[in-house]
Amino acid sequence: MVIRAIEANDWPAFFPVFRDIVEAGETYAYPLDLTAEQAWGLWVEGPPGVCVVAVDETGAVLGSAKSGPNRPARGSHVATASFMVSPAARGRGVGRQLAEWVLAWAREQGYAAMQFNAVVETNTAAVALWKDLGFQVIGTVPEAFESRTHGRVGLHVMHRYL
Repeated sequence: MVIRAIEANDWPAFFPVFRDIVEAGETYAYPLDLTAEQAWGLWVEGPPGVCVVAVDETGAVLGSAKSGPNRPARGSHVATASFMVSPAARGRGVGRQLAEWVLAWAREQGYAAMQFNAVVETNTAAVALWKDLGFQVIGTVPEAFESRTHGRVGLHVMHRYL
């Protein structure tokens, strides 16, 4: 697997993953009816952030991650990140490799910490991965996310120093 900067020609392969994950209604609060162009504008970070894809040896897009400052100005020393992995690639370590890449990138950029603002508490695979990578749940906003299958559930705020 190779992790590299996203390119415009990756988007036709990744947009269906983005759309399907959003439509599943379990992890992201993006609107359901986004066009490919609108989704690109929400997902692809420009400087000082970054957006990458994980691709296999055939060039197939397995997932994507984006990272950058969590807040502007006086909050810009803390990074944030978001991740999406193709359902077909789950269980193959793609999410972990994307996370490790993003953490290394954030350290290299001089960020002091990373904070996830909205990890859906019922997304147990992601919560377990982030905890395994040293993140702590520092708070949970109750009933802040409308899960398609679980109803209103909490959103964890997760943090770790770099």
